Amino acid sequence: MNELKILEQLDRIEKLVRAHKAVLTFDQACDYTGISRSYMYKLTARGEIPFSKPKGKLIFFSREKLDSWLLNNSHSSKDEIKRGAVEYTFRNKRF
Repeated sequence: MNELKILEQLDRIEKLVRAHKAVLTFDQACDYTGISRSYMYKLTARGEIPFSKPKGKLIFFSREKLDSWLLNNSHSSKDEIKRGAVEYTFRNKRF
């Protein structure tokens, strides 16, 4: 491998290690979620993503709240929907 690829991989590994903290900085949250900086700024400005601004300047994110926000609005698979329909049918079966 060439030196540039090794440095890029090392940088990615460092970012992943830092992302296991409970509280993330703005840049760490962008790396953690895969959201670009500009879009993350838009989300915070609109109040669409949970964040903290303790001194009114720096933005921090709770990793737990980010995980919850990322998994918000999940969709069921076709198999889960079918299973739920069958369970509902058997529960509400009229004799």
